[in-house]
Amino acid sequence: MQWYNKPPAWQEQADGIRVTTGAKTDFWRKTHYGFIRDNGHFYYQTVTGDFTAEVKITGQYQVLYDQAGLMVRENELTWLKCGIEYVEDVQNVSAVVTREFSDWSVVPLSQPPTSLWLRVQRRAEAIEVHYSLDGHQHQLLRLAYLTSAAALQVGLMAASPQGEGCQITFEGFKIT
Repeated sequence: MQWYNKPPAWQEQADGIRVTTGAKTDFWRKTHYGFIRDNGHFYYQTVTGDFTAEVKITGQYQVLYDQAGLMVRENELTWLKCGIEYVEDVQNVSAVVTREFSDWSVVPLSQPPTSLWLRVQRRAEAIEVHYSLDGHQHQLLRLAYLTSAAALQVGLMAASPQGEGCQITFEGFKIT
């Protein structure tokens, strides 16, 4: 695996990786805000064809838009990120699909979970995003068209768009 925008601090652990995000980092393109950011942290490998990626995420979200999750990326114009995003003191399950312009969908979590489990499945040009609050029962968050490109970068994403950084622990990451 390799970094796209290495974070200021990170370390591998027994079953995962701990990341401290950098200040003012994000992935976003144009929509609503008009700006482009492509400086979030992404630890990935290249995958060809269909796949399933899974991970457990535990974060210390503190500032507006602190986020962590999975990312699937063709290039700076075409990608998906999903996971937890901290908005107005609430953890939200979030998905952003970008095909030149970013969109954003969220599900507020009334009780902030200690951890969130994510599963992203690619089938041809489509991506399904599922999440779980207990690691067993998964719910569909999003089904979206992404790209027909054969090879994509798949991995862990974290960012702190408004803050000075936060700590995230990713556990059990696997691609099948």
